[in-house]
Amino acid sequence: MASNPLVSRSRLGTRASALARWQADWVAARLRPMGVEVVLVPITTTGDRRTEEPIGGIGGRGVFTKELQRALLEGRIDLAVHSLKDLPTEEVPGLCLAAVPERGSVGDVFVSRNHASFGELPPQAVVGTGSLRRRAQLLHVRPDLVFQDVRGNVDTRLRKLDEGRCDALILAQAGLERLGLADRITERFPLETLLPAIGQGALGLETRLDDAFTRSAVEPLGDAATHAAVLAERSMLTALEGGCLTPIAALARVEKGVLTLQGRVVDPSGRVQIDAADSSGPEEAIRIGQRVAAALLAQGAADLIRAAREG
Repeated sequence: MASNPLVSRSRLGTRASALARWQADWVAARLRPMGVEVVLVPITTTGDRRTEEPIGGIGGRGVFTKELQRALLEGRIDLAVHSLKDLPTEEVPGLCLAAVPERGSVGDVFVSRNHASFGELPPQAVVGTGSLRRRAQLLHVRPDLVFQDVRGNVDTRLRKLDEGRCDALILAQAGLERLGLADRITERFPLETLLPAIGQGALGLETRLDDAFTRSAVEPLGDAATHAAVLAERSMLTALEGGCLTPIAALARVEKGVLTLQGRVVDPSGRVQIDAADSSGPEEAIRIGQRVAAALLAQGAADLIRAAREG
């Protein structure tokens, strides 16, 4: 169902969380000066409804995106804004990733009320995170800690910390900064210790493939370097046949015209961690991702991914 190109109006689908609303408002604020009337359409996803269950127990892939994509396909909205780390890599017929804006902070942070750094946590301290990627990488350096599954929006997780239900939280730096909560950050993890999720810190603007008006409206919001970087990361993830339930991490960056991708796969227990990297021009983004995946698979990544799925 194509939009009427004579009507400068776009219905933007958004989840109800504070972070999702920030993302939607950010996009709307940039489209309106270009003469696009933006109407926000709230949509509740499976991940929003079932906040106390582990992601794996409610379907894993697409729990924060499927309803938005369905609304696009049914013509109820014209544009969806995703956190790219939540968007599965499988293409949905009829939809396209029309633009990827400039990326925000990519890393993860340590948040605690009583401990000045991750290294200062005592043995058996309880660390809250709903991410197997974070847990596996941090177990690699601190196998003496206890990791507890913590879900919910950022405010909910912080409240659980403040109530003493865990000793610390691991959260995305970009999320806290976008919500004006950077003062809650206790320590920023070095990327060598904690490599981010695929697409972390980046937004994806998704439209219908046949909606020429909306596609052309959002294209100016895109950033070519960020788009190439996340394309390399997502290509690696596809080649590894991984998803949000597997301990796979990556970060691609474009510097001086060269795209470099670092990829990592970790055993769920943290005992084994393998890394690979490759670089070339940004136009080689997909091939770079495939080459890094091949290097990881040559080191035994398939066994680690299988262990995560069976665990």
